[in-house]
Amino acid sequence: MKAAFIRQTGAPSVIEYGDLPTPEPRPTEVLVKVGAVAVNPIDTYIRAGIVSMISQFPYIIGSDLAGTVEAVGSEVKRFKAGDRVWGSNQGLFGRRGTFAEYASVDERWLYPTPARETDAEAAAGALVGLTAHMGLFLHADLEPGEVVFVNGGAGGVGSAVVQLAKAAGAFVVTTGGCDESLAICKKFGADLALNYNSHNLDDQIRAFSLPHGGVHVWFETQREPTLDRTVSAMAPRGRIVLMAGRASRPEFPVGPFYVKDLRILGFAMFNGAPEEQRAAADKLNTLYEFNRWRPLVGKMMSLSEAADAHQFQEDNTLKRMGTLRGKIVLTP
Repeated sequence: MKAAFIRQTGAPSVIEYGDLPTPEPRPTEVLVKVGAVAVNPIDTYIRAGIVSMISQFPYIIGSDLAGTVEAVGSEVKRFKAGDRVWGSNQGLFGRRGTFAEYASVDERWLYPTPARETDAEAAAGALVGLTAHMGLFLHADLEPGEVVFVNGGAGGVGSAVVQLAKAAGAFVVTTGGCDESLAICKKFGADLALNYNSHNLDDQIRAFSLPHGGVHVWFETQREPTLDRTVSAMAPRGRIVLMAGRASRPEFPVGPFYVKDLRILGFAMFNGAPEEQRAAADKLNTLYEFNRWRPLVGKMMSLSEAADAHQFQEDNTLKRMGTLRGKIVLTP
């Protein structure tokens, strides 16, 4: 089979595209004929060696996938050949990656694809949808009528947070860097979409949220959190979800934080148990069927362009180029 893989960690240029053996499904695994995969920042960190999760080389890159079941292992109970499935959390902790024509995945990490959802959509929404849902509900206990703030509402995680929070009855404030991004935020239901370059951004966030008591859930997607401004905007007993910024060491406003009874929730989606991720996936599938959740496909590429796709992701994640809205999706 054709696959995108690496023989060593390094820059996007270390990614090769060529032939590797088609995997044989183990007893609890499903062999998926891949229809689409998506690029995530975590994929680039693993490829670069910033996050150490590679057990052996050659290493097939990629966490997300969607496709059709080709064959199943002897102990698989939930799927059969011909079923359409999607999933995430691959390429981690010794599991095989997804950027290939075929991927063998333990059935615990796979979910049925809604009939009307394309493979491109399912792949685009995999990691980011699970991240948004688990962050908002499993960790932050979002309630209807609360105010949610998320940076980058036209990005992968941000667009998922906007949609899922609105579907739950929350008021949503988000940001974008241009008119196109702000239009996407409004399309997905944001009550207030602000340009993050605005000189009075924090004042605008407060003006909207204070009549509701402040921001109840601040979903931080930025690599350099600014906790002084975040804490100042929070409602009493608000929750701050941190899921980005591995190397960040921000100053922490202890006094303002504790006198508001606030909570900070550190959260990495790939730490979630299979049962927790499956529960979130089931909710996402239902929301899709009721038109309350639409993964944002930002750029389509070929699997053979995996190196370029990783470079494009890094340009937007690390260099903040601002040229990506939604997810980069590749097809074999």
